[in-house]
Amino acid sequence: MSWAGNNYISDPNEHSVVIYFNYGLEEDGPYWDLGMELEKILRVNRLGVYDGHEIAMDNTDGSYYMYGPNAELIFKAIKPTLENVDFMKGATAVLSFGRDENAPVLEVEI
Repeated sequence: MSWAGNNYISDPNEHSVVIYFNYGLEEDGPYWDLGMELEKILRVNRLGVYDGHEIAMDNTDGSYYMYGPNAELIFKAIKPTLENVDFMKGATAVLSFGRDENAPVLEVEI
């Protein structure tokens, strides 16, 4: 991955961090707030991009997607924020160290 001005240029070998979690709240505010915070952390620290999220129609579970050149640095930057959010307790972070099907993958419980 490289930066050209403010434009993110994707690298086919980029890493990813995907957070899978159980939500279970009726209101969507905390879910959206965390997504905005994750985006800000990546942008301010120039670690990669926040690529969005998914949540079940019944709010039972969801995921957040982030990409950049170093999954470990992304996770280290967002981990303190994740640990301070109640609905992240028991979540799983999946760090992928490249797009190749043989790239190493690490799962970490929050």
